[in-house]
Amino acid sequence: MEILTRENRLLCVLILLLGAAGSAGAQDIYKCTKNGQVAYTDRPCPGGKGELLHQADDSEIIDQYLDLGQDDVAKRYAVSHNIDSLYKQRLEARKQRMEAKAQQQADEAALERQREEADRQQALIDAAASRSRLQGENDALRQQNAEYLDQLSQPVNNNVGPYYNAGPGYWGGGPPYGGGHGPGPVGPPTPAPPPVFHPCVPIAGGTVKC
Repeated sequence: MEILTRENRLLCVLILLLGAAGSAGAQDIYKCTKNGQVAYTDRPCPGGKGELLHQADDSEIIDQYLDLGQDDVAKRYAVSHNIDSLYKQRLEARKQRMEAKAQQQADEAALERQREEADRQQALIDAAASRSRLQGENDALRQQNAEYLDQLSQPVNNNVGPYYNAGPGYWGGGPPYGGGHGPGPVGPPTPAPPPVFHPCVPIAGGTVKC
């Protein structure tokens, strides 16, 4: 790593000061030497010695006053230096900068509103899709529940067997006692299987699940 010498460090300070002169306000930059030591400052060197590295021009000074909101001071400076036209020029330039900045802020705000509106519309679409899906599920569950209740309302027939709903033997509707395999007692009827019960329970959103 390169170690900065004192002169290099002072040059860095000079660069910072020059940058400040262009952005924070107008100021002169002097290079002063005392007892072999170099220093950079925005004030004249003691005894009038030293080197003026940067001198703030009239445009910088007027811009500084305008940026600080001191328009009257900027105008008085221009009048005292007979540079009224320069003052009007810098005033117009500042107006254009302010208008450009305001337009940029307005564009950014409009873009942000568009994003918010797009997000709101998407949220409405998602909510509608969710409601439609839940409604479909609810309708299906209600249909299943209605079918189950209809099944429970049907009478139970215990005549389950190979001759279910067959008429008596003397009607000729079926074989005689014994199931057609000769005389003998008829066995007890086979009980019907119990119906399948699907309990229905309410869930969120007023829907029913079975």
